[in-house]
Amino acid sequence: MKFPFFSLFSLCAGVALFTAACSSDSSSNAENAEISEQTTPSGESPVAEPTSSSADVPAISSEAENPSTANSSATDMSGSRDAESNANDIASSSSGITSSGNISSESNPGESPYLWHDEFDGDNIDSEKWTFEIGTGASGWGNNEWEYYTDRKENAYVQDGILHIRATKEDYEGSKYTSARMITKGKFSFTYGTVEARIALPVGKGIWPAFWLLGQNIDAVSWPACGEIDIIETVNSENIVYGTNHWANGSEYATYGNNTGSYRDQKFELDVTQFHNYKFTWDEKYIRMFVDDFMYHEILIENSTGDTEEFHKPFFFILNVAVAGNWPGFEVDDSQFPNEMLVDYIRVTQ
Repeated sequence: MKFPFFSLFSLCAGVALFTAACSSDSSSNAENAEISEQTTPSGESPVAEPTSSSADVPAISSEAENPSTANSSATDMSGSRDAESNANDIASSSSGITSSGNISSESNPGESPYLWHDEFDGDNIDSEKWTFEIGTGASGWGNNEWEYYTDRKENAYVQDGILHIRATKEDYEGSKYTSARMITKGKFSFTYGTVEARIALPVGKGIWPAFWLLGQNIDAVSWPACGEIDIIETVNSENIVYGTNHWANGSEYATYGNNTGSYRDQKFELDVTQFHNYKFTWDEKYIRMFVDDFMYHEILIENSTGDTEEFHKPFFFILNVAVAGNWPGFEVDDSQFPNEMLVDYIRVTQ
């Protein structure tokens, strides 16, 4: 989730689209691709009227219903399956995982069940796994966000085995709010696998937390050609989790997403402020997202259908909490601060 810009696109093939931008780290890509996972043209709400896209996109798998209308609330391609059928669906073949950067011996299957993981134990955030992006980014990380990202313990810290990413109301470096944005770029990236995370999310007017991925090659090809995968995004006080893909469909920008509010004629009721188990499965055929075994997003990428070749390359993780922006809007309830995203663990397996 979190790079700026948020806008909706609908595709003729019955695909509901919505935008969310991604951005490279502030130190190396501030001018050419500082788009956060949330992206919308300036002044346009992500739930604004959809615009058409000319390219064919994969939308959902052949097993799913083909939605015929775009929904303005960020990914209204609804539908879902029960836990039993989900379990059958997620037997994904994840060979071909790649990693880059400072990966420890835990990537050796003989020594650890994980390709990569962070349990957030100890007293500090692991600098061998995470880097902080600093500042306001270009145009508020492309989304006109209001926060200033720092690497201070006031905004990101580990306590009792839990990572806290804290958004705070304070005057800092010309901004009225501070928060944190952590990435694994240059330290860990992977292609195909299963990600499991236990996360509790903040809610409040103007708040926008996210757990998402960007293509490792963003500095070379920029966004959206690098691809973006938003596993978790929530906005304001909604108890709805959004999952979305963004990519370059030829010369067009393409996006496709769904959410827990209505997916395949089912709705998953959840309190996002409580810890839930989020799962992301990714193989040569499908990308799928689950919360507590409820599938809320699926996209077919087999043979790069719909020009989805981006999703067969390495991606890195991003965790952040934004304040205001094109998607949540520009009304902020200051009484909510400090407001925190809590992460118990993130685990990647083949």
